[in-house]
Amino acid sequence: MLLLTRKLGENIRIGDDVKITIVEVKGNHVKLGIDAPPSVKVHREEIYERIQQENRRAQQTKSEGANGSGPEPKSEPKPEPGPEPKSELKPEPGSEPEPK
Repeated sequence: MLLLTRKLGENIRIGDDVKITIVEVKGNHVKLGIDAPPSVKVHREEIYERIQQENRRAQQTKSEGANGSGPEPKSEPKPEPGPEPKSELKPEPGSEPEPK
């Protein structure tokens, strides 16, 4: 592990695209600003671990469903019955064309 000492307002660079800035220091709390392109995923450790757990759980569910031992997939809910669709338009009474 690389250990660095930085003061308020100073930066750390990771590669060419990531810049970490010390924004605030209060007691034993340090606020960091992170500039990174959208392709670089940046998460707090506890969020990253939760994402990893969800990914593992999804992978297990996927593999259980593939070998038939997992739960049945959920079916789509059926839509509520509505008014009957009109199959053809009928002219209003009295608006029919006169025979020739």
